[in-house]
Amino acid sequence: MNFAIIPDIHASMDRLTKSLEIAPSHQLIFLGDLIDGGANPGKCDDLSVLETVKALVDCGRARVVMGNHELNAIMFHRRSNEYNLPFRPHKAGNLQQHKSFIDTFGIETEDALYWTGWMLENFPLWIEYDEFRIVHACWSSRAIDIIKARRPDGFLKFEDLYEIACGETPFAKAVEMLTSGPEVCLPDGYSFRDRYGVERNEVRLAWWNSDSAFWRSAALSVPDVSELPEGKLPSKALGEIYAKEEVPVFVGHYKMTGTPKIGQSNAVSLDYPNTPCVYLFGGEA
Repeated sequence: MNFAIIPDIHASMDRLTKSLEIAPSHQLIFLGDLIDGGANPGKCDDLSVLETVKALVDCGRARVVMGNHELNAIMFHRRSNEYNLPFRPHKAGNLQQHKSFIDTFGIETEDALYWTGWMLENFPLWIEYDEFRIVHACWSSRAIDIIKARRPDGFLKFEDLYEIACGETPFAKAVEMLTSGPEVCLPDGYSFRDRYGVERNEVRLAWWNSDSAFWRSAALSVPDVSELPEGKLPSKALGEIYAKEEVPVFVGHYKMTGTPKIGQSNAVSLDYPNTPCVYLFGGEA
C-alpha cells in the first residue's frame, strides 16, 4: 500500500487542497495540528479543514494522530467534574493560539465540543506499521510503553485529561513527550534568548538526529548556539535520541525552515510552514 504522510495543516484549506492534489490516490496519514491558524487567523478555515479530513477518515482513506493543538483544544473546551474549571485555562496566550477555532466555533459550545470530541475519539497518540512510525512531535519508546500500560491502543479518554493538565505524573509527561517533544534543562548558569528576546533555560532537542550528542548541535530554536554549553548532552537526554537502526519515523510540529529535505535516513520532520510538504511512502527502507 502507498501512503501519503501530511504534516501540520493549521486550518489552511489552501494547504490541505494542495497536499491532497499531490496524493490523489494514496492512503493518507495526517501528523496532527489540523486546527488553529496562529498568526494568520483571517486566512484560516477550521471548519472546512475538519469537515474535509473527517470525510476522508469516515470513508477509510485517512488516519490522524493527535497533535498538541488538538490535545490543547480538547482540554480547553472541557472542564473538571470536580472543580468545574477548564482543563486548559482560558488565559490570553491560550486564547490567541486557539483564535481561529474559537472564531469559528466559540468556547465550550455544542460545535466546539462535537469537533474536539471527534478528535478525542479518533486521533491516537501514535500510529505504527511494520515499515514506519507516525507521531506528532517525538517517538519515544519509553513514553509509549508508559501510555500503553493504561491505553494500549494510544487513544486517550476523558478521565485522563485532569492528570495531563496537571502534568506531574509519568503518564502526563509521556503524553507531553509525544505531542510536544523533549525539552532539556540547561546546566546551572546557562540560558539563552529566543527569537522574541525571552530568556529561557530549557531547549528543544533534535531527538531525530542520532549524530547530535552535543548541546549546540542538538538544540532547536536557539538563535545563538554560542550561548549553550559546548559539551555533551546529559545521559537522560541522549536516551531520547532515535537510533539509526530503528524503522523510519515521520513527525510534524517543529516549523522547519528552508527547502524541505530529509535530514536523517530514518527520521523525517515534515512541518515546513512556508511549503506544502507531503511524503509519499511506497515501502522504501
